[in-house]
Amino acid sequence: MTTASNYADRNLIAVIGDEDSITGLLLAGIGHINSHQKKNFLVVDSKTQTSTIEAAFNEYTERKDIAILLINQHIAERIRPTVEKYQNAFPTVLEIPSKDHPYDPAKDSILKRVQKMYGD
Repeated sequence: MTTASNYADRNLIAVIGDEDSITGLLLAGIGHINSHQKKNFLVVDSKTQTSTIEAAFNEYTERKDIAILLINQHIAERIRPTVEKYQNAFPTVLEIPSKDHPYDPAKDSILKRVQKMYGD
């Protein structure tokens, strides 16, 4: 049974994204470093290993202080099986576009799941 108290501490947004997306969101105030020096964001570039992205995704989806995980869609493609396997409501995973990669609804696993629920 889920209660409001289970989600009371979920007050952060985590981001896995390219430099431009992270910079914009940090300027908007989402950046946080906790007492264990854990950040709530990962900047991904062409040199970032897929295993690093996957580890960050798993860390953010297991943390109890994260309410929403934003991930650039083109980065989510690199770990698509992991993203599709994730089924929990919290933290909510949302795929977002980036400056150089437009949003493609056909690739969004969350949108596919919603469409399947409604029979579209």
